[in-house]
Amino acid sequence: MEQAESKVEATPFEFMVSRFDIAAKKLGLDNGLYQVLLTPDREIGLAIPVQMANGKLTVFKGYRVQHNLARGPAHGGIRYAPDVTLDQIRALAAGMTWKCAVMKIPFGGAQGGIVCDPKKLSGTELEKITRRYTASLIDILGPERDVAGPDITTDEKVMAWIMDTYSMHVRHTVTAVVTGKPLDLGGTVGRREATGRGCKIVCDRAVSRFRMERENSRVIIQGFGNLGSMAARILHESGYLVVGVSDITGGIHNPQGINVTQLMAYAEEAKTVTGFPGADAISGAELLEQPCEILLPAATENQITIQNADKIKARIICEGANDPTTAQADEILYDKRIFIIPDLLANAGGVTVSYFEWVQDRQGYFWNPRTVNDRLEEIMVNSFDTVASYADRHSVNMRIAAYMLAIDRVAYTTRERGIYA
Repeated sequence: MEQAESKVEATPFEFMVSRFDIAAKKLGLDNGLYQVLLTPDREIGLAIPVQMANGKLTVFKGYRVQHNLARGPAHGGIRYAPDVTLDQIRALAAGMTWKCAVMKIPFGGAQGGIVCDPKKLSGTELEKITRRYTASLIDILGPERDVAGPDITTDEKVMAWIMDTYSMHVRHTVTAVVTGKPLDLGGTVGRREATGRGCKIVCDRAVSRFRMERENSRVIIQGFGNLGSMAARILHESGYLVVGVSDITGGIHNPQGINVTQLMAYAEEAKTVTGFPGADAISGAELLEQPCEILLPAATENQITIQNADKIKARIICEGANDPTTAQADEILYDKRIFIIPDLLANAGGVTVSYFEWVQDRQGYFWNPRTVNDRLEEIMVNSFDTVASYADRHSVNMRIAAYMLAIDRVAYTTRERGIYA
């Protein structure tokens, strides 16, 4: 373990490449196709000048990366955060390519971001930044080109601004240019709960695989934003025993179980889970290390690292967040025989229902909640079983199996289309 702790964690894109390399070698991918699939199709850096509320001009930095368009138009979120980097955006765009391929959704991968702190900006300033960002990308966005969606710190309102800005430029209303919109602007029912519901579906498959019972399966959830809170609620309602939850301010823990309905009401008013009277206070770091059957990281990247992986006591890790586990931590967790449902599969409920929204917008016909949820479950179950089958057949873990399945599908499409020259 001393040797492991001396390692230096890689960048997000390097994490992705390390996993891609293993899968590509297992598949016998030739070097030329390797380069095609790994290299982003397009990377755009933007200067976004905005006149602030105080009258001063400020220039924000923005990015949009389209990783691969072989299987369809690019699709991916836009995040606003002070720590946004091109390397991070590049990695997330590639991850979306593989995620869509795992789910057999006809999208390629993309990701966007703006370096800013939304907490320090007014609503008017955020709107100006969003509209200028959209206008700068007007030539590459569109239902058949690049379909944006919400991500960290962006929401329905931001998606509405993007849709309106794009529509004003092309002179007609185009609802299918973004997903995650308000219902009245072409959004879909079930989108807000989709990622959390998808996590519950794959947890069901994993629990069944190990002949476990929901009622005896303790769940710890890191993060209580939209994903974490929805996952907690849906898992709780399905009979799982949620024993721990954390957010950015700290965590709570009760080995006998937490009443998630009461917790959500408390968090809505208090804006935090800390102080909830039905559980004991615990730090977020300590919570990750508590015994449980299912650990669901639903916060940000790189939460399980070489520093804490050996202390994880879960039987199953369901990666609700993107890239919550570093590549070096993977090795430690698999040595401990922890079953990881990788992010490419575990949190793909969101992109799947985003695809449903795009389809409905293009049809001009919208589905009821039962149709959305039934189709989501069908795709999630089929995808879990296909990845598990790959893992068993090739004697690899679920993460490498997901990469192998994704790369195989994108490579097949690329070979069939050929290379235009």
